[in-house]
Amino acid sequence: MIGRKLNQCVHPVASPTVGGVLVALIAAILGMAALAPPAWGVEAGDTAPTWVANDTEDRQLAFPELLEGKPAVMVFWATWCPYCKAFMPSLESILDDYADHGVKVLAINTREEPDGDPTGYLEDLGFSLTGILDGDAIAADYDVHFIPGLMVVDGTGTVSWRRESTDLPPGRVLSELWSAEVRAALDAALAVAANPASAP
Repeated sequence: MIGRKLNQCVHPVASPTVGGVLVALIAAILGMAALAPPAWGVEAGDTAPTWVANDTEDRQLAFPELLEGKPAVMVFWATWCPYCKAFMPSLESILDDYADHGVKVLAINTREEPDGDPTGYLEDLGFSLTGILDGDAIAADYDVHFIPGLMVVDGTGTVSWRRESTDLPPGRVLSELWSAEVRAALDAALAVAANPASAP
């Protein structure tokens, strides 16, 4: 069977041979890689991939042009995601607090279920953000494996922060943590925009 052949390839034979030692070494390296935290394809400091997509009002938008030189929060989400449901309402206060700085929220719907209604969900939130539909290709370009994918991009289209994985359950504590991290990243991006010489 295929499974047995794979298992046999992973484990060295009883008497150590060069091939057996090599197989054991490869198995050990793969084991360590599995324990390591994921390395994202797009990380802080990287230029965010460009994209063109339709928003919930069927307008075609191009990134990073839609930033108009201002930072933005990007959240990859789906209506069925409990973490998204916990966090999305907190975006209203972020938008309110950073309105004078022209900060946008780009809510990119991805991994949506066939019976999901992302447009209706965003409307029910009751505040204005930029909703992007059918964002699976964008999520793939940004290497988003878990949702919500959450990051801040500066006005030049550079990723300045990307959330790390967490063991916290969905709820108020997690929402407050992510909100604080987003705000810190926005503050840093705005400070660099105001004083480019302060960039790291």
